[in-house]
Amino acid sequence: MPKIRHTPKAPTHLRVLASGERIDPHRHDDHQIVYAGSGVVAVTTDAGTWFAPGTRAIWVPAGTVHAHRAHGRLNAYFVGLPADDNPLNLDAPTVLTVTPLLRELIIEYTRAPDDTSPERRRLRAVLRDQLRASPQQPVQLPTPRDPRLAAVCALVHEHPADPRTLAALGAETGVGERTLSRLFRSELGMTFPQWRTQSRLFHALRMLADDTPVTTVAHRCGWSSTSAFIDVFRRAFGYTPGAHQRRP
Repeated sequence: MPKIRHTPKAPTHLRVLASGERIDPHRHDDHQIVYAGSGVVAVTTDAGTWFAPGTRAIWVPAGTVHAHRAHGRLNAYFVGLPADDNPLNLDAPTVLTVTPLLRELIIEYTRAPDDTSPERRRLRAVLRDQLRASPQQPVQLPTPRDPRLAAVCALVHEHPADPRTLAALGAETGVGERTLSRLFRSELGMTFPQWRTQSRLFHALRMLADDTPVTTVAHRCGWSSTSAFIDVFRRAFGYTPGAHQRRP
């Protein structure tokens, strides 16, 4: 198992990552905000994977061991906040909505990380206010711990277009539908259809970041039609898959 890198201060900076490039597991004594100016960023902890396109940012609390992965060419903006400065009062990774104003504040704040001027302190104050007002979004793929649930989730995640019901998947893994349904709710906090939708959206974001056509993405991720995929994607992220691919 690789050694977990410890960096006391979470740096504020822009880092450009190629598609598929990773940042190995590490932790900071500071909180960190991760925002994808282009591409898609995935943040993984023992509890699961959080993923965000350009209308979302990921809050990573101080001390959380996490890793990053880029999907598509990623302009990753990182903003560090001291451990005693938690405007969100959150103690677990969380996906947040990024308004156009918050996007510009994050980008501007990373331009001169060593600047200690009064102007930059005011910029940080506005950024904190905007963070506090940001709605939380359920864009997460929780990691199952129960081996029975993990087996079913692996089948779904490895084959996103698989249309089988929970009963059929349970029959393959030797677990009853009622037991699996209970495990999804008690362990992952969501139903089987909700988890499968999150898994499919995760795959969809990765494919779109690699410029896969929208119709192809819809088919490979198991939606019955392109229009159905577009509707689910728009409700999840606030814009269409086509608009996602046109991002800089």
